[in-house]
Amino acid sequence: MESINPATGEVIETYDDHGDEEIEATLDRATETFEEWAARPMSERQVLLGNAAEVLREREDEYAELMTREMGKPISQSHAEIEKCAWVCDYYAERAGEFLADEPIGSEPEADTFVSYEPMGTVLAVMPWNFPFWQVFRFAAPHLTAGNVGILKHASNVPGCATAIEEVFEEAGYPEGVFTSLLVGSDAIEEIIEDDRLAAVTLTGSEGAGRAVGEAAGSNIKKSVLELGGSDPFVVLDDADLDAAAETGVQARTINSGQSCIAAKRFIVHESVYDEFLEKFVEEMDALKMGDPSDEETNVGPQAREDLVEDLQEQVEESVEMGAQLKLGGEPADREGSFYEPTVLAEPPLDSPAAAEEVFGPVAAVFSVEDEDEAIELANDARYGLGASLWTDDLERGDRLARRVEAGCVFVNEMVKSDPRLPFGGVKNSGYGRELSRHGIREFVNQKTVWVQPPGELDPVATE
Repeated sequence: MESINPATGEVIETYDDHGDEEIEATLDRATETFEEWAARPMSERQVLLGNAAEVLREREDEYAELMTREMGKPISQSHAEIEKCAWVCDYYAERAGEFLADEPIGSEPEADTFVSYEPMGTVLAVMPWNFPFWQVFRFAAPHLTAGNVGILKHASNVPGCATAIEEVFEEAGYPEGVFTSLLVGSDAIEEIIEDDRLAAVTLTGSEGAGRAVGEAAGSNIKKSVLELGGSDPFVVLDDADLDAAAETGVQARTINSGQSCIAAKRFIVHESVYDEFLEKFVEEMDALKMGDPSDEETNVGPQAREDLVEDLQEQVEESVEMGAQLKLGGEPADREGSFYEPTVLAEPPLDSPAAAEEVFGPVAAVFSVEDEDEAIELANDARYGLGASLWTDDLERGDRLARRVEAGCVFVNEMVKSDPRLPFGGVKNSGYGRELSRHGIREFVNQKTVWVQPPGELDPVATE
């Protein structure tokens, strides 16, 4: 397994894949560790998670530089990602006990009835390369603290990040087997899911990967959470602050060099402000600095792999051939590395790749609509439903329209983002289940109903 710097094409390091023996040993160790780990008081697990936050902060520079070398994230964003990982550790170190405390129900006066939240066992996390630390920690922070143990199958182009994350938990004092990283290919996933020692699986990735993992989990009657692709709409209404919308829209489209499931991808603009918004938006996109991701001033770095550049070019070329108007960019950058120019396509046909597919890179599609009803109709005209951003100066209007958008989250006058305090996940082909917040930590626990009643006469009414 090779780690390749996408900014230069150079091989950073080569790692040995883990084979069947390592997989077996990992599953055995996880199973053995779970019993002891689940029995620990919640308070002890919370202390260890706080330790993990400290490790992340102490080694932030090292981990940020690793991320930038291995998948090309601009270094300023890599630092922000490590800080966010420490935040999610702090959050659950403080709140996990509250979120998983017994919940009294009070169904009968003489009975003590409550719901207890108990860990399930070993959870497999299949994680992507685009946020190689954050995606893992938003799984691990809640679910390890809930008493589960985790096995990470990370993307094959970020083995260095996978190894480093395992080291974070080791340095924080976690027992061996609570969190293990397996360097294996995607062909090993199904067999692991089928193994009786595994309790559940979570995946963040492509729609195709989600279908495969969901099918394997379902056929083995195992809990799964899927966070898949997105084609997030960014709706700009006639009363919006166009300067703020254009500036934020560019950031929302090009975060992580455009490689984000929740990046704004389809810009849906009221016809009365369409020309003005498009002009401002193109200017902002054109002003971005593309270059060396280790430079603090860089806004757009390389795509994570060369094949991703080829995919982008195919989508852009086909969209233009079908009638999209090329306003900016439209080509791989003429420089060393896997770079693609910030690109703006106006009015792509609705059946073109720019409109109908997830475009994973710094390519924006801009559409004109006649009114708010058409805007919401177009926003919902996608097989995905991860996030949406809606811009208006009328907050009541924003609230009303946000409820009509088919998405897991809607942000009014703000870009879509994940936040440890808020549930995160999608609808439609963007997946199911939730991560983060109170809701996320309860995905991989047994919500057990407990009824404790003093001895006495039996209830004469038979129930089920």
